[in-house]
Amino acid sequence: MFQPEDFIFHFNKEELPEQFTTTGEAPSNIAIVKYWGKKGLQISMNTSISFTLTKSKTITSVHAKKLSKPHDEVLFSFLFERKENPVFNKKLKDFFRRIEAYAPYIKNYKWHFESRNTFPHSSGIASSASGFAALAKIIMELEQKIRPENSPEFHLAKTSFIARLGSGSAARSVAGPVMIWGKHNEIKETSDNYAIVWNHLHKNFNTISDFIILVEEGTKQVSSTTGHALMQQHPFKEKRISIAQQRVIQTMNALETGDWEQFGKILEEEALMLHAMMMTSDPYYLLMKPETLKIIQSLWDYRKQTSIPVYFTLDAGANVHLIFPASYNNQIKDWLESDLKLDKNYISDYISS
Repeated sequence: MFQPEDFIFHFNKEELPEQFTTTGEAPSNIAIVKYWGKKGLQISMNTSISFTLTKSKTITSVHAKKLSKPHDEVLFSFLFERKENPVFNKKLKDFFRRIEAYAPYIKNYKWHFESRNTFPHSSGIASSASGFAALAKIIMELEQKIRPENSPEFHLAKTSFIARLGSGSAARSVAGPVMIWGKHNEIKETSDNYAIVWNHLHKNFNTISDFIILVEEGTKQVSSTTGHALMQQHPFKEKRISIAQQRVIQTMNALETGDWEQFGKILEEEALMLHAMMMTSDPYYLLMKPETLKIIQSLWDYRKQTSIPVYFTLDAGANVHLIFPASYNNQIKDWLESDLKLDKNYISDYISS
């Protein structure tokens, strides 16, 4: 297990390439057991476990040119979908300050980033996760050029560590298909500082579909950052942490034994508990919409009628993720388009081991 001090980086300026151009890609992820609430600097209150998506991702290109001498702060320009965004710039400045000790070479370059998503931004589909994970991959690709002797295990751990300092859930978007983030006393490899890959999926989970129903696109009324902060004084904080730690182990058991029913039960319980934490915080708020509830109830009716193992989860937003074995793709598409009349109001994605 690596510690933060293991990631502190020292270099000679002569080691740095004059220019650096690359493209980094990182997928979104959907948490099975959610993390909600932070402690310290981007540390989760509880362990979380997630699936890494395949098609929903951030693609970021960069051109960096070495300066004659390092600047006091990181010089950069950033375009998201060909536009400047002051909010993004503020987040990036904070991110660069947090990672300076671990990637000090970034101050030796002037950076130009151009980024886009293959899915809607700020709609509860972990766009911050994929965005910062893509940036972390870019930065670590430069580091790998400087230190090619670094082991793959170190490289992955530090990439996740760097990503986490931008967005907590970004720690889980650097690899897959299943990642665990947050120290858990019963899983010795786990760390608060970075996520680890978990590779024990039963064949029943070889290919999993995630159909994301877009109930609402655009910026959420209450950001995840605000929601995490409200957990500090939440009356149910300790009980929530205890339940989450138990559910991580239960999830691993279900995924390892191929138990879709137990997995689906945890998936839905976690989604509802996440939003229950929002509805019982001070101040309280709602991110679900009437259409969200309508889809959930329709799903329960459909599952009862057909016995198809299709379950829902929600992230911090109104959109609904339908999780099910990919062998049922045609049936679920027909239900969405014929019965629910959603037509193109959903994204078809998948998780593959």
